[in-house]
Amino acid sequence: MGDALTMTGALVGSPIERYEDLRFLTGRGTYVGDLHREGVLHAVVVRSPIAHGRLRGIDAAAARALPGVHAVITAADLGPAVPLIPLRLQPMPQIAPFKQPVMASDRVRYVGEPLALVLARSAAIAEDAAERVLPDIEPLEPVVDSVAAARDATLLFDEAGTNRACRYTASRGDIEAAFRAAEYTRRERFSTQRHTALPMEPRGLLAHWDGERGLLTVWGAAKVPFFNRATVASMLGLSADAVELVENDVGGGFGARGEFYPEDFLIPFAARHVGHPVRWVEDRREHLISINHAREMQAELEIACRRDGTLLGIRGRVLVNTGAYIRSNGLTPPRNVAQFMTGPYRVPGVHIECDTLVTNKTPCGTYRAPGRFEGSFFCERLLDLAALDLGIGADEIRRRNLVREEEIPYSLARIAPGDNYADTETDSGDYHRTFERCLAEIDWQGRQHLQGALIDGCYHGLGIGCFIEGGAAGPKENARLTLQADGRVAVNIGSSALGQGLETAFVQIAADALGVSAARIAGVYHGSTRLVKEGFGSFHSRSVVMGGSAVLLAASRFRAALCAAAALRLGCRPEQVSLGDGRAQGPGGALLDWAELARPEIAVEESFSSHKHTYAYGSAAAHVTVDPRTGRVEVLDYVIVEDFGRIINPLMLKGQVIGSLLQGLGGTFMEHLVYDAQGQPLAGSLADYLIPAATDFPSLRAVVLEERPCPNNPLGAKGGGEGGIIAVGGVIASAVAAALRPLGIQPLDLPLSSSRIWQLIRQAETGAGGTR
Repeated sequence: MGDALTMTGALVGSPIERYEDLRFLTGRGTYVGDLHREGVLHAVVVRSPIAHGRLRGIDAAAARALPGVHAVITAADLGPAVPLIPLRLQPMPQIAPFKQPVMASDRVRYVGEPLALVLARSAAIAEDAAERVLPDIEPLEPVVDSVAAARDATLLFDEAGTNRACRYTASRGDIEAAFRAAEYTRRERFSTQRHTALPMEPRGLLAHWDGERGLLTVWGAAKVPFFNRATVASMLGLSADAVELVENDVGGGFGARGEFYPEDFLIPFAARHVGHPVRWVEDRREHLISINHAREMQAELEIACRRDGTLLGIRGRVLVNTGAYIRSNGLTPPRNVAQFMTGPYRVPGVHIECDTLVTNKTPCGTYRAPGRFEGSFFCERLLDLAALDLGIGADEIRRRNLVREEEIPYSLARIAPGDNYADTETDSGDYHRTFERCLAEIDWQGRQHLQGALIDGCYHGLGIGCFIEGGAAGPKENARLTLQADGRVAVNIGSSALGQGLETAFVQIAADALGVSAARIAGVYHGSTRLVKEGFGSFHSRSVVMGGSAVLLAASRFRAALCAAAALRLGCRPEQVSLGDGRAQGPGGALLDWAELARPEIAVEESFSSHKHTYAYGSAAAHVTVDPRTGRVEVLDYVIVEDFGRIINPLMLKGQVIGSLLQGLGGTFMEHLVYDAQGQPLAGSLADYLIPAATDFPSLRAVVLEERPCPNNPLGAKGGGEGGIIAVGGVIASAVAAALRPLGIQPLDLPLSSSRIWQLIRQAETGAGGTR
């Protein structure tokens, strides 16, 4: 790490380059594909080729007969009952009929559902054998649209009697009174398209069963390894102590990577079943049809205002197409879109019903800012439409309705079922300050003459939006500090590294808390479920707040333990010992190097508990042009201003903001998992599923602030991994609408692809209507 890093003074708050990057840039990262075990078998998952049908049988004889094939595992090999994937978040009894079995046994419900697992001595042989596995499936009518699913004409689960798995209702105040008092109302329909997280490295697992020791080891864990360890142990009838999950380097997570999928059971089961190590690494097509999808929602919403634009109420219904099953964290997006729809705006009356509907598509889960991205798009579009109808500026309607600092903590709408009111009370903030700063950064007033202007053949437009970013989910996180024989300190944590710079941030926190240089920290270790007693992982932008606070608390106890050990050696009281960078000094000036205190071992494990979320907040604005000849939208400038309470590393934080912003732009313009009427996915590779490149959006700016620390954790920090993406859809749609206002076009659906914008322009020019 180098002593030069201490030249910046306090490490927390310094823009230190990531320690992890040297390993990655020099090719020394270790992914599942880099791991080798003697006698390893390669696994290929045989997946359903149709979206809906009765599975009458599987003929695997030809596959088993292929030289090099070791086994073909079907549901019949899994035992009398095929395990079901549990819900990690928002578990409810009524969801039981909709849980996913780890392998289909009698019915298939989406293209890509696992039917069998082929094990062979090479991946090529396994792939050839998988093509020889012949499933006998009686086709059933597929249901791919949430509106059709809501009619319950065709059921995915006969025993449930409905395709509606859950309804969340978000409410605040008297919604009927709000609309009776309204001087203006408007109802509109909106939609966001299905897309997904796209880690650079597809998923992979390597499992080894040590029969003599009764120990199962699984490499490739990510995000929530402790939860997944408990799940696979329970499914296999093992104690948690008999299972170790090991993290390797991961090419991104973004909410989807690391949740419990069928393969997280099938690969460990196979290793134990055949007595050989088993490795599985998916290809990109497999990834696109099997990892959690996200974002597909339709909304019909109504807004109520006074004539001056003051918000009185928002009500309506959202339909969430959640795919074939409810698995893992699949209820988080529908919950969030209902509860966070109104964002940082003061809306006295709220009543939003959100129906989660199963269809014959890949199941959904979380993707960076789940539900918040969609809800922000719906809300910001409503505000722009109201502002236009009322003759109020887009900036002014937001200024009039932003929650004021003296109103904070401000409670979001109550959610049922599963209301937890304390967790949805905002913590601190000055929303107006970040809003005005954003307007200044984009030069909103100076560019107003460009709104709708046709210059050099392209229309110009500016859009604005505001957001809050919930983070730091509890209940707690653990950290363990150990003094090594060389006098350096090892930091073990229960958080997981998903590429977010966790190792660097925790070195900064630990070193400052211990009063030492970064070189005194031997490393941050997060690679195994055996490093700490328990851990809760990395999701909901919680790592720094929860894990960092645990490190901070552990460091305080660790310093006390050092002082006590040094006092015994120096013959004084602990309070008489002063600690320096690697040395302990007694009252007479006697010095001890920390290495002299390492025996007996000094180790401290501490946890930080909290049931209160953090709420970073900010505003974003964009300047775009639209080419009416092609429908192409170019982002000339995009700026986001966000307050994070306290910033550990501004360089990394800006990277998080810009990275999430770029993902939001991908979801706004190009990413789309299209299905046909038979439930067949049409995006099978990155030639069909377009993602943004760095050159697509070169003018992205992030202003990160730390003006309102969080009062709910000792760091004062707020989760910051998702804010950049929340407002993107709404801001860009606002800017495109402003640009195309001379044509009367108001885009209300995502994605804003060139073909869709071109079509809207042609319809407007020919008077064919459909300008939404």
